[in-house]
Amino acid sequence: MTAHVGGAGSGRCLVRVCRDCCCGTEAKHPGVDHDGLLARLEAAVAGHARVMRSGCLLACDESNVVVVTPSPSGRRAGGRPVWVRGVLDDAIVDAVAAWVVRGGPGIAETPGAVVESTFAPSGLATSWATV
Repeated sequence: MTAHVGGAGSGRCLVRVCRDCCCGTEAKHPGVDHDGLLARLEAAVAGHARVMRSGCLLACDESNVVVVTPSPSGRRAGGRPVWVRGVLDDAIVDAVAAWVVRGGPGIAETPGAVVESTFAPSGLATSWATV
């Protein structure tokens, strides 16, 4: 059975990009090309992951937030969702994208730039993000 690209069971990571009250807004981060960064991420991981725009992930103090959820094989290998803060420039977008292309959580070693930007979400944020 073949799953469609980016669908459940596809063997690909899910990259959830918060875009709501704070993340992705000019009001919170003036001068940042939020749409350009999202397009850069989508282009870089095309065919390797599904990128999903999300409502508020309840981690507003950490914006812009991206959550990389492992593929099924990454999950089986022990990978867990990785929350990344401050995704506000090409460098961090490129680091996240390159990691995802290499397999993401549970498959590929997390690059230093991503490690430096990870954070532990609150329990509320974690439960909200799975909805």
